[in-house]
Amino acid sequence: MKKMIVCMCAYLVMVAAFSPKMVTADETNSVSDEIRLENHISRLYKMIDFHNSEILPFDVFCKAYRGYLNLRNAGKLSTEKNILTICNMALPSSFTRMWIVDLDKKKIIFNTYVAHGQGSGEDCSLTFSNKASTHKTSLGFYVTKDTYEGEHGTSLHLDGMDEGFNDAALDRGIVVHGADYVSERMATDKDRCGRSWGCPAVPNKLSLPIIESIKEGTCLFIYYPEPKYLQSGYWLNKKVAYLPETGIFSDMTPIEAPKPKVRVIQYISHGKVDSVKTITLPQ
Repeated sequence: MKKMIVCMCAYLVMVAAFSPKMVTADETNSVSDEIRLENHISRLYKMIDFHNSEILPFDVFCKAYRGYLNLRNAGKLSTEKNILTICNMALPSSFTRMWIVDLDKKKIIFNTYVAHGQGSGEDCSLTFSNKASTHKTSLGFYVTKDTYEGEHGTSLHLDGMDEGFNDAALDRGIVVHGADYVSERMATDKDRCGRSWGCPAVPNKLSLPIIESIKEGTCLFIYYPEPKYLQSGYWLNKKVAYLPETGIFSDMTPIEAPKPKVRVIQYISHGKVDSVKTITLPQ
Protein backbone atom coordinates (compact mmCIF):
# COMPACT_ATOMS: atom_id res chain seq x y z
CA MET A 1 0.00 0.00 0.00
CA LYS A 2 2.80 2.40 0.90
CA LYS A 3 4.58 1.55 -2.38
CA MET A 4 1.37 2.35 -4.28
CA ILE A 5 1.04 5.73 -2.58
CA VAL A 6 4.68 6.56 -3.28
CA CYS A 7 4.28 5.55 -6.93
CA MET A 8 1.12 7.61 -7.29
CA CYS A 9 2.84 10.66 -5.80
CA ALA A 10 5.81 10.21 -8.14
CA TYR A 11 3.43 9.88 -11.11
CA LEU A 12 1.56 13.08 -10.17
CA VAL A 13 4.84 14.97 -9.81
CA MET A 14 5.93 13.84 -13.27
CA VAL A 15 2.60 14.79 -14.82
CA ALA A 16 2.73 18.23 -13.22
CA ALA A 17 6.32 18.75 -14.37
CA PHE A 18 5.51 18.00 -18.01
CA SER A 19 2.07 19.58 -18.18
CA PRO A 20 1.91 22.38 -20.75
CA LYS A 21 1.50 25.90 -19.42
CA MET A 22 -1.03 27.84 -21.50
CA VAL A 23 -0.14 31.45 -22.36
CA THR A 24 -2.88 33.52 -23.95
CA ALA A 25 -2.41 35.48 -27.14
CA ASP A 26 -3.16 38.70 -25.26
CA GLU A 27 -0.29 38.01 -22.85
CA THR A 28 2.10 37.28 -25.71
CA ASN A 29 1.07 40.39 -27.63
CA SER A 30 1.38 42.53 -24.51
CA VAL A 31 4.99 41.39 -24.01
CA SER A 32 5.89 42.04 -27.65
CA ASP A 33 4.26 45.50 -27.48
CA GLU A 34 6.35 46.39 -24.44
CA ILE A 35 9.55 45.19 -26.12
CA ARG A 36 8.75 47.23 -29.23
CA LEU A 37 8.11 50.31 -27.09
CA GLU A 38 11.34 49.85 -25.12
CA ASN A 39 13.31 49.48 -28.34
CA HIS A 40 11.70 52.62 -29.71
CA ILE A 41 12.57 54.68 -26.62
CA SER A 42 16.12 53.30 -26.42
CA ARG A 43 16.73 54.04 -30.09
CA LEU A 44 15.47 57.60 -29.75
CA TYR A 45 17.49 58.27 -26.58
CA LYS A 46 20.72 57.11 -28.23
CA MET A 47 20.17 59.56 -31.07
CA ILE A 48 19.75 62.63 -28.84
CA ASP A 49 22.74 64.97 -28.90
CA PHE A 50 23.83 65.63 -25.29
CA HIS A 51 27.24 67.09 -26.24
CA ASN A 52 26.47 70.58 -24.94
CA SER A 53 24.48 69.55 -21.88
CA GLU A 54 24.46 67.28 -18.89
CA ILE A 55 23.31 63.74 -19.61
CA LEU A 56 19.66 63.18 -18.79
CA PRO A 57 19.30 59.80 -17.03
CA PHE A 58 17.70 57.25 -19.33
CA ASP A 59 15.13 56.07 -16.79
CA VAL A 60 13.86 59.64 -16.32
CA PHE A 61 13.69 60.19 -20.08
CA CYS A 62 11.87 56.89 -20.47
CA LYS A 63 9.16 57.91 -18.00
CA ALA A 64 8.83 61.37 -19.52
CA TYR A 65 8.59 60.05 -23.07
CA ARG A 66 5.96 57.44 -22.18
CA GLY A 67 3.75 60.17 -20.77
CA TYR A 68 4.49 62.37 -23.78
CA LEU A 69 3.37 59.58 -26.14
CA ASN A 70 0.17 59.04 -24.18
CA LEU A 71 -0.68 62.74 -24.21
CA ARG A 72 0.13 62.98 -27.91
CA ASN A 73 -1.99 59.93 -28.71
CA ALA A 74 -4.86 61.43 -26.71
CA GLY A 75 -4.74 64.62 -28.78
CA LYS A 76 -3.63 66.78 -25.85
CA LEU A 77 -0.49 68.15 -27.51
CA SER A 78 0.24 70.41 -30.44
CA THR A 79 1.00 68.63 -33.70
CA GLU A 80 3.17 71.51 -34.89
CA LYS A 81 6.17 71.01 -32.60
CA ASN A 82 7.42 67.96 -30.76
CA ILE A 83 9.08 69.45 -27.70
CA LEU A 84 9.47 67.63 -24.39
CA THR A 85 10.53 69.50 -21.23
CA ILE A 86 11.80 67.44 -18.29
CA CYS A 87 12.48 68.77 -14.78
CA ASN A 88 14.34 66.17 -12.74
CA MET A 89 13.59 67.20 -9.16
CA ALA A 90 15.53 64.22 -7.86
CA LEU A 91 18.61 66.42 -8.37
CA PRO A 92 19.50 69.39 -6.12
CA SER A 93 18.62 72.87 -7.35
CA SER A 94 22.34 73.63 -7.77
CA PHE A 95 22.30 71.29 -10.79
CA THR A 96 21.09 72.11 -14.29
CA ARG A 97 18.09 69.82 -13.91
CA MET A 98 15.78 71.09 -16.66
CA TRP A 99 16.16 69.59 -20.13
CA ILE A 100 14.17 70.81 -23.14
CA VAL A 101 14.34 68.23 -25.91
CA ASP A 102 13.54 68.85 -29.57
CA LEU A 103 12.35 65.37 -30.48
CA ASP A 104 12.33 66.09 -34.22
CA LYS A 105 15.94 67.31 -34.32
CA LYS A 106 17.08 64.88 -31.58
CA LYS A 107 18.89 67.57 -29.64
CA ILE A 108 18.82 69.39 -26.30
CA ILE A 109 17.87 73.00 -26.94
CA PHE A 110 18.12 74.07 -23.26
CA ASN A 111 19.69 72.50 -20.19
CA THR A 112 19.44 74.89 -17.28
CA TYR A 113 18.48 75.54 -13.67
CA VAL A 114 14.89 75.34 -12.46
CA ALA A 115 13.42 76.21 -9.07
CA HIS A 116 11.15 74.12 -6.89
CA GLY A 117 8.60 75.39 -4.37
CA GLN A 118 9.53 76.78 -0.96
CA GLY A 119 7.34 74.21 0.73
CA SER A 120 9.02 71.29 -1.02
CA GLY A 121 12.45 71.63 0.60
CA GLU A 122 15.70 73.58 0.72
CA ASP A 123 18.33 72.52 -1.82
CA CYS A 124 16.39 69.39 -2.73
CA SER A 125 12.68 69.01 -3.29
CA LEU A 126 11.43 66.26 -0.99
CA THR A 127 7.67 66.78 -0.58
CA PHE A 128 5.02 67.69 -3.12
CA SER A 129 1.44 68.88 -3.14
CA ASN A 130 -1.47 69.78 -5.40
CA LYS A 131 -3.03 72.07 -2.79
CA ALA A 132 -3.15 75.85 -2.82
CA SER A 133 -1.06 77.88 -0.35
CA THR A 134 1.39 75.02 0.27
CA HIS A 135 4.01 76.66 -1.98
CA LYS A 136 4.99 73.14 -3.02
CA THR A 137 5.93 71.73 -6.40
CA SER A 138 3.40 69.41 -8.04
CA LEU A 139 4.62 66.27 -9.78
CA GLY A 140 3.45 64.97 -13.12
CA PHE A 141 2.69 65.92 -16.69
CA TYR A 142 1.62 69.38 -17.82
CA VAL A 143 0.56 70.83 -21.14
CA THR A 144 1.80 74.36 -21.81
CA LYS A 145 -0.84 76.97 -22.61
CA ASP A 146 -0.72 80.65 -23.57
CA THR A 147 1.50 83.43 -22.21
CA TYR A 148 0.64 86.55 -20.22
CA GLU A 149 2.44 89.54 -18.75
CA GLY A 150 2.63 89.37 -14.97
CA GLU A 151 4.72 90.19 -11.93
CA HIS A 152 7.66 88.28 -13.39
CA GLY A 153 7.26 89.56 -16.95
CA THR A 154 6.26 87.18 -19.70
CA SER A 155 5.03 83.97 -18.08
CA LEU A 156 3.53 80.71 -19.33
CA HIS A 157 0.37 79.03 -18.03
CA LEU A 158 0.62 75.31 -17.26
CA ASP A 159 -2.33 72.91 -17.30
CA GLY A 160 -1.77 69.94 -14.99
CA MET A 161 -2.84 66.63 -16.54
CA ASP A 162 -2.45 64.28 -13.58
CA GLU A 163 -5.60 64.20 -11.47
CA GLY A 164 -4.85 64.48 -7.78
CA PHE A 165 -1.20 65.36 -8.39
CA ASN A 166 -1.11 68.58 -10.43
CA ASP A 167 -4.58 69.23 -11.87
CA ALA A 168 -4.98 72.32 -9.63
CA ALA A 169 -2.07 74.05 -11.41
CA LEU A 170 -4.19 76.63 -13.26
CA ASP A 171 -6.11 77.54 -10.11
CA ARG A 172 -2.87 77.74 -8.10
CA GLY A 173 -1.22 79.97 -10.70
CA ILE A 174 1.60 77.52 -11.40
CA VAL A 175 3.48 78.95 -14.39
CA VAL A 176 6.88 79.05 -16.04
CA HIS A 177 8.50 82.44 -15.39
CA GLY A 178 11.91 84.01 -15.06
CA ALA A 179 13.48 84.79 -11.68
CA ASP A 180 16.70 86.42 -10.45
CA TYR A 181 17.02 83.77 -7.76
CA VAL A 182 17.50 81.05 -10.38
CA SER A 183 20.98 81.41 -11.84
CA GLU A 184 24.44 79.88 -12.05
CA ARG A 185 25.77 82.59 -9.71
CA MET A 186 23.14 81.80 -7.08
CA ALA A 187 23.85 78.08 -7.38
CA THR A 188 27.59 78.71 -6.97
CA ASP A 189 27.48 81.32 -4.18
CA LYS A 190 24.66 79.75 -2.12
CA ASP A 191 25.08 76.10 -3.14
CA ARG A 192 21.45 76.18 -4.22
CA CYS A 193 19.06 78.27 -6.27
CA GLY A 194 16.26 80.26 -4.71
CA ARG A 195 12.78 78.80 -4.41
CA SER A 196 9.43 79.75 -5.89
CA TRP A 197 5.86 79.41 -4.63
CA GLY A 198 5.53 76.18 -6.54
CA CYS A 199 6.39 77.37 -10.06
CA PRO A 200 9.17 75.85 -12.20
CA ALA A 201 10.96 79.21 -12.40
CA VAL A 202 13.94 79.52 -14.77
CA PRO A 203 16.85 81.98 -15.16
CA ASN A 204 15.71 85.42 -16.23
CA LYS A 205 18.10 85.58 -19.17
CA LEU A 206 16.63 82.38 -20.61
CA SER A 207 12.98 82.78 -19.71
CA LEU A 208 11.83 84.38 -22.97
CA PRO A 209 13.53 81.93 -25.37
CA ILE A 210 12.43 78.99 -23.19
CA ILE A 211 8.81 80.17 -23.06
CA GLU A 212 8.81 80.86 -26.79
CA SER A 213 10.11 77.36 -27.49
CA ILE A 214 7.67 75.42 -25.30
CA LYS A 215 4.46 77.49 -25.29
CA GLU A 216 1.09 76.45 -26.69
CA GLY A 217 0.68 72.72 -26.44
CA THR A 218 3.97 71.05 -25.56
CA CYS A 219 4.60 68.55 -22.77
CA LEU A 220 6.36 69.43 -19.51
CA PHE A 221 7.14 66.70 -16.97
CA ILE A 222 8.15 67.31 -13.36
CA TYR A 223 9.77 64.15 -12.00
CA TYR A 224 10.70 62.81 -8.60
CA PRO A 225 10.75 59.10 -7.59
CA GLU A 226 7.77 59.53 -5.25
CA PRO A 227 6.23 56.04 -4.81
CA LYS A 228 2.59 57.10 -4.89
CA TYR A 229 3.01 59.01 -8.13
CA LEU A 230 5.09 56.29 -9.78
CA GLN A 231 2.42 53.72 -8.94
CA SER A 232 -0.70 55.68 -9.82
CA GLY A 233 0.17 58.58 -12.15
CA TYR A 234 -2.28 58.13 -15.03
CA TRP A 235 -0.25 59.27 -18.03
CA LEU A 236 2.90 57.60 -16.74
CA ASN A 237 1.27 54.18 -16.30
CA LYS A 238 -1.25 54.17 -19.14
CA LYS A 239 -0.40 51.64 -21.86
CA VAL A 240 1.00 53.41 -24.91
CA ALA A 241 -1.50 52.85 -27.72
CA TYR A 242 0.78 53.43 -30.69
CA LEU A 243 4.13 54.86 -31.71
CA PRO A 244 4.88 57.83 -33.96
CA GLU A 245 4.73 56.92 -37.65
CA THR A 246 6.74 59.87 -38.99
CA GLY A 247 10.41 60.70 -39.30
CA ILE A 248 13.02 58.07 -38.50
CA PHE A 249 10.38 55.80 -36.99
CA SER A 250 8.25 55.49 -40.15
CA ASP A 251 9.38 51.89 -40.59
CA MET A 252 8.16 50.83 -37.14
CA THR A 253 4.91 48.96 -36.80
CA PRO A 254 2.23 50.70 -34.69
CA ILE A 255 1.62 48.89 -31.43
CA GLU A 256 -2.05 48.38 -32.23
CA ALA A 257 -1.41 46.95 -35.71
CA PRO A 258 -3.47 43.78 -36.33
CA LYS A 259 -1.69 40.64 -35.23
CA PRO A 260 -2.54 37.01 -35.94
CA LYS A 261 -4.21 35.21 -33.08
CA VAL A 262 -1.90 32.61 -31.62
CA ARG A 263 -1.82 30.19 -28.75
CA VAL A 264 1.54 29.51 -27.13
CA ILE A 265 2.06 26.23 -25.29
CA GLN A 266 5.05 25.94 -23.01
CA TYR A 267 6.10 22.47 -21.84
CA ILE A 268 7.62 22.72 -18.38
CA SER A 269 10.10 20.16 -17.07
CA HIS A 270 11.44 20.40 -13.52
CA GLY A 271 10.43 24.03 -13.26
CA LYS A 272 12.10 25.03 -16.55
CA VAL A 273 10.74 25.50 -20.07
CA ASP A 274 11.49 22.29 -21.99
CA SER A 275 9.94 23.31 -25.30
CA VAL A 276 7.55 25.85 -26.78
CA LYS A 277 4.89 25.34 -29.43
CA THR A 278 3.04 28.19 -31.16
CA ILE A 279 -0.29 27.53 -32.87
CA THR A 280 -1.85 30.11 -35.19
CA LEU A 281 -5.58 30.25 -34.61
CA PRO A 282 -8.14 30.75 -37.39
CA GLN A 283 -9.06 34.42 -38.02
